[in-house]
Amino acid sequence: MTSSAKEAEQLRAELLEHNYRYYILDDPRVTDSEYDRLFRQLKMLEDADPSLITPDSPTQRVGAKPSSKFASVKHRLPMLSLDNAFSEDEFRSFHQRLVGRLRSENVRLDDADATPGQELAYCCEPKLDGLAVSLVYEKGLLQTALTRGDGYEGEDITVNIRTIPTVPVKLRGHDFPDVLEVRGEVLLPKAAFAEINRSAEAAGEKVFANPRNAAAGSLRQLDPKITASRPLEIFIYSTGYLSNEADWPDSHYERLTRLRELGFRINAEIALVTGVDDCLAYYDAFATKRPELPYEIDGIVYKIDSKAIQQKLGFVSRSPRWAIARKFPAEEVQTRLQSIDFQVGRTGSVTPVARLNPVLVGGVTVSNATLHNMDEIARLDARPGDDVILRRAGDVIPQIVSVIPAPASERGEPVAAPTHCPACGADVVREEGNAVARCSAPLSCPEQRKYSLTHFASRRAMDIEGLGEKVVEMLLDARLVDTAADLYTLTTEQLETLDRFAAKSAAKLVDAIAASTGAPFNRVIYALGIREVGETTARLLAKAFRSMAALRNADQTALEAIHDIGPIVAGHVVEFFDQPANLEVIDRLAAAGVTMAEPEDAATGAGDVSPGGTQEPGPFAGLRVVLTGSLETMTRDEAEDRMRALGAIPSSAVSAKTDLLIAGAKAGSKLKKAQTLGIKVIDEEELRVMLAPFV
Repeated sequence: MTSSAKEAEQLRAELLEHNYRYYILDDPRVTDSEYDRLFRQLKMLEDADPSLITPDSPTQRVGAKPSSKFASVKHRLPMLSLDNAFSEDEFRSFHQRLVGRLRSENVRLDDADATPGQELAYCCEPKLDGLAVSLVYEKGLLQTALTRGDGYEGEDITVNIRTIPTVPVKLRGHDFPDVLEVRGEVLLPKAAFAEINRSAEAAGEKVFANPRNAAAGSLRQLDPKITASRPLEIFIYSTGYLSNEADWPDSHYERLTRLRELGFRINAEIALVTGVDDCLAYYDAFATKRPELPYEIDGIVYKIDSKAIQQKLGFVSRSPRWAIARKFPAEEVQTRLQSIDFQVGRTGSVTPVARLNPVLVGGVTVSNATLHNMDEIARLDARPGDDVILRRAGDVIPQIVSVIPAPASERGEPVAAPTHCPACGADVVREEGNAVARCSAPLSCPEQRKYSLTHFASRRAMDIEGLGEKVVEMLLDARLVDTAADLYTLTTEQLETLDRFAAKSAAKLVDAIAASTGAPFNRVIYALGIREVGETTARLLAKAFRSMAALRNADQTALEAIHDIGPIVAGHVVEFFDQPANLEVIDRLAAAGVTMAEPEDAATGAGDVSPGGTQEPGPFAGLRVVLTGSLETMTRDEAEDRMRALGAIPSSAVSAKTDLLIAGAKAGSKLKKAQTLGIKVIDEEELRVMLAPFV
């Protein structure tokens, strides 16, 4: 070994030791300037002779080229999520379930003489509000870092993880497994979060909503240099896969101690306690201590300390039985209500939104909060100028809990419900007994366009192949369409200006749109998106009125005369055709050649319905049928279509009016309800027998 190689090796070892003492033990032994001197000395040696560079060198934290994407990699062991408890009683119930299960399986607990239910040892730790990751070390060197992903596969973020100073790229000592996986939480401290947002605001850039989002966004940067510029930290909270599992302690707490010796940062607040009372005391202490911590937490995690007992308890669904997170109550703050505006949702719901003086709630700056509906405004008597008590429900959704009225001279007028849509000016309707008000022009309202166009093009509606949600977004962003009628004026030249569209794909979509003009009349009605008019109701309307002209002129009485159409659905149909904007779109669809009537020679077949009419006989004639569970020999849509052709009236809900339920594999609550109501139930094989003569 050359003298330069020996010097580089000595410098690496010295710097790694300083890193361990600074980041892991919080006990530095040298000044920052001395550390920088040693670092520069190593960097000079490596620059002069790149062969001296090793993967674990402190100089190699950043240096890889930006990535174009993150590869998906399967976890060696699943990364499961935790169930939650929101009260002391829920945690006590969790504990008693564990004790009962263990005793039923004759598992001996630590202290046979202890008070029943108090003998289980728990490892308690703050529930960090960051991004969960898995780190895999081979022969002591960091090889792979993955996000949790779906629990079974995660994104490979190894290059970015290496930029975090508290992540060791090489383990200390020599007593480690050939393969060691650890799990931890990457987070951004409160002070760093505030500084990042201050800098972003000063530069006119978008600020992060909370430290967790900032940590996740920083870790998923395609350029690792950006990640390195963010002061991320990590705490390791458990082991994952171990190549020598049998050689490790049974105690989870002792494993964490061993991980700290290997160079991992372990949260100093983690404690080993026994029984429920000590667990509750730990929770109470941190409920008080939470605001003083340098990082965000949203609860406490309790884990059974014994790995052997963990294995006995096992898992349920995607969560371990042996661990639970007890969440803190939502934080409440006071702020000023500036105004109440109304916004339109994708399905037309017109929702009041409170505009607030910005305030920090649980690490998130909140300036808007939903008021749900006019009934909620009336209940709170919320007016501009009032102070409000704000809570992040479940630490996520801003919610106004109560109102502190302003003095009469400073208080605004009561807020009135809008009569017209704030986005398009169409009538806002609110049916009796329903708290939600809605825009009545789904075809033309700009806030509903994405939803209405995607529905219009869907397979069960106009069935326009290639016109999914992403393409709809591109068309709207490029301002090539406003309503469904605009689809029929699109040209290949216009589509070729969009990303991912070449001449062939553009022509294919134009052809698919043109072909949709021949969709049956009932599917055209369904495609319009009239509220509560599903496929079955659309068929009833098509058969009853035969043409769009007749349907748009139908009044409430005529609509209610149709079997299975009640006053609420009839009212929605009347409201829809009362809006000039909807009629304008329909007229343009007709001009484009879209089907606007039933065929003149269409005879009334099995299951056809008209006002006051009757149904022709068939094996399902007049039967209200519900299908639940999965089928093996056909799709549910195919089954419904075939039954409908033989007179059935398919429905999605079981009620006293249901005549027949077809139960496929894994049928659930609908089957139980049908059995309770005494409704006839058949399986897939019986269904096939009934359909066979008509294939």
